[in-house]
Amino acid sequence: MSDGERRADDGERRASEGQRLFVGGEWVEPDGGHYAVVDPATEETVGWAPEASRDQVRAACAAAREAFGPWSRTPPGERAAVLARAADAIRAHREPYARLAQAETGATTATARAMQVGVAAARFRRYARVEPHEWAIPPQIDEAGPLGRAGVTGALAARRPVGVVTCITSYNNPWANPAGKVAPALAMGNTVVVKPAPQDPLSVFRMAEALQAAGVPRGVVNVVSGRSVSVGEAAVDSADVDMVSFTGSTAVGRRIAEVCGRGMKRQLMELGGKGAALVFDDADLRSAVAGIGTTFSFYAGQICTAPTRVLAQRGIHDRLVEQLAAYAGRLKVGDPRQPDTVVGPVISAAHRDRVESYVELGRREGAALLTGGRRPPLDRGFYVAPTLLADCTNDMRVAREEIFGPVVVVVPFDDEEEGIALADDSDYGLIDYVWSGDVARAFRVAARLRAGGVGVNTVARNMEAPFGGFKQSGVGRDVGRYALHAYGEVQTIVWPG
Repeated sequence: MSDGERRADDGERRASEGQRLFVGGEWVEPDGGHYAVVDPATEETVGWAPEASRDQVRAACAAAREAFGPWSRTPPGERAAVLARAADAIRAHREPYARLAQAETGATTATARAMQVGVAAARFRRYARVEPHEWAIPPQIDEAGPLGRAGVTGALAARRPVGVVTCITSYNNPWANPAGKVAPALAMGNTVVVKPAPQDPLSVFRMAEALQAAGVPRGVVNVVSGRSVSVGEAAVDSADVDMVSFTGSTAVGRRIAEVCGRGMKRQLMELGGKGAALVFDDADLRSAVAGIGTTFSFYAGQICTAPTRVLAQRGIHDRLVEQLAAYAGRLKVGDPRQPDTVVGPVISAAHRDRVESYVELGRREGAALLTGGRRPPLDRGFYVAPTLLADCTNDMRVAREEIFGPVVVVVPFDDEEEGIALADDSDYGLIDYVWSGDVARAFRVAARLRAGGVGVNTVARNMEAPFGGFKQSGVGRDVGRYALHAYGEVQTIVWPG
């Protein structure tokens, strides 16, 4: 057995016996004991997650503060080498890591391997390269300066690390989401305190083990977890923290932003979404149905970028609704470990109840339930059948609020202006979509939508393109080079020419 395989086995054993916190380079017993992490597909216990105390969270923030100076002064090439070794360690243990991610989240096998662990490794590899962090500014001729005479000044601007970053991550992807925060933050010379979602934190501790094996110095990466709200609060309001990067609900994001505002902390907020998918009369319906259908299947709709609000032009409305209903009805719901399963469970019984309550609300509001709406006939697991609600209006709560499950609502529209108005009549503005055979129109419409991103005839994403939202969908942009800006401050240096 290799050292890497032994570390992976040790990690699985610690999770089953009681996972420890990672603070200041040490594995620490939690003050608050442990709680069960439940497999949403089987309702069995996956492992035991640690419940940190406020004092332990403060200790993690203090450790990150102490480590910041040396790490920020470490040459970028050496920081990149650590990230590269971490990527290699994650890839080397893709199978056990994917099994754990699947058990924690209920993701299908392909999703756990590729979109969770695979994307995490790719993100560490992406930031394991040194990019220019300084750029020249053209010299300026000053006709009169502080000394009362003309002169020439040169200048350059440089990205500098922000400091200590608290990373609060979402439950729908416990690998890719933390990696998308931790990797660019470390590449920029920041240190981090990671607070994973309470539903599935064990994978994030495996990520910490990979970074430790890669040689990350003590205190540069810290991981604390817990179900208590006080754990996240302590990680946000600590005086040692300079920035908070959060992925989650808009409601929680508002509370975090209030704390950040009082302390003038930098923030990066990736919040909720209610993606509008405008489907015009000339659209390729097969492409539109396949793209919108990802709401039913991908993470069982637990993804903020999903095209959950379909705006269908009347000329194709009935055909689109019919094809979406047929598509949803063909999807196999069940055990995510079975190779033919397309739709796995949602994260918890409480969330299943929440999604089901929205479906019932939609019926009471006057929507037509065309498919789904009944709990799948499975003995165990937190499953929701793919659900399609038609005859909706944009003022219904099911059309305005983020459901975060495999539920699609359809609203008809007549012309381009009405479609754009309906799309923008939302508190959210993360990712919208346009399907049209007229590419010029598709891009014209995209330019008018108040959303951080727009997919034209696709739900695919370019992983170097900036990601973030308008309105209640967040603050800031990350991904690719934009993440280096997000986790950096700009400093200007000026000198006489």
